[in-house]
Amino acid sequence: MKKTLLSLTLCVSLANAQTTITKAFHDPATGDVNNYVSLNGTPDHSATGNNVVFSNGSLTQGAASPGVYSTPTSAEISSYPGSTLKYVNSGTTVFYKQTATKLEITALITPEATINLNTDNGTFLNYPTAYNNEYSDTAAGVFNYSGISGSVAGTINIKADAAGTLIVGPKTYNNVVRVKSIQNFNMSLGFLPLGSVVNTAYAYYDSTHKAPLFTTTNAAITIGNGAPQNSNVAQALNEVYLAIKDAQLKNKLEFYPNPAIDVVHFKNADNANIVIYNAEGKILKQINKNKEAVQVSDLPSGVYFITTEKDGVLSETKKLIKK
Repeated sequence: MKKTLLSLTLCVSLANAQTTITKAFHDPATGDVNNYVSLNGTPDHSATGNNVVFSNGSLTQGAASPGVYSTPTSAEISSYPGSTLKYVNSGTTVFYKQTATKLEITALITPEATINLNTDNGTFLNYPTAYNNEYSDTAAGVFNYSGISGSVAGTINIKADAAGTLIVGPKTYNNVVRVKSIQNFNMSLGFLPLGSVVNTAYAYYDSTHKAPLFTTTNAAITIGNGAPQNSNVAQALNEVYLAIKDAQLKNKLEFYPNPAIDVVHFKNADNANIVIYNAEGKILKQINKNKEAVQVSDLPSGVYFITTEKDGVLSETKKLIKK
């Protein structure tokens, strides 16, 4: 009887286990690559509380959207003081400052605007964070939007507002904690109010993946009395959409030499299309099926990424170094 009770207690404990986001495991580092794909469909964040189900099974796979972490250059650190880490994904660049207890935003750069939080960095994530943890912060600096420059200041409110089971696409993940962040900034020209930026982001973490499993952002920029201009991005880890045969393809793909100087040869690509991206996610080369090599001598020295595609499904993204 005692053994039965002990087993039941253990099963209940495992079922109710919750993820805690920690610096030791989840804090990003230079060289990390988040193998994301963009998502088609409307994300559902309506579930709140503990032991809930996040139902996003209807979302479908879009294009590859790898996110790359690197070390800022000295010029970038001068422009965005305190930055220790740079992240580039889908045309957006974020600079971070890492401390013992926080990951802070020092700057956010999109094709439309730059927000430089050089006066007061904004909190992106506190360590550790578990379900129901909540905190707020202030942030301030300067902005440039459509050629207009001025000051920006506001608040950031973050809460791990839900925990439970995540269903995204065809995959199910247990013991997931969701972090909701609302960044609310006002822009001004001197004493003249100009507009506002409200960014609402959701990120779903578990204890076995360093990067969030699933993320969304909605940015609304309002200038004067005009209507808000909205930008929406939703992404999930590429593994969500890998079937068994595609996982096998992922593991079999080989290319050499790496680092490369002139030519990259492919092996076991299994008749897949191959795409080479730069660190900003821009497609540089597309190699058709059955082609076993590609010239890279025209590419500048640096870090690139290779993804294979077969039957509409993407493999994981692998790193290529060009000398």
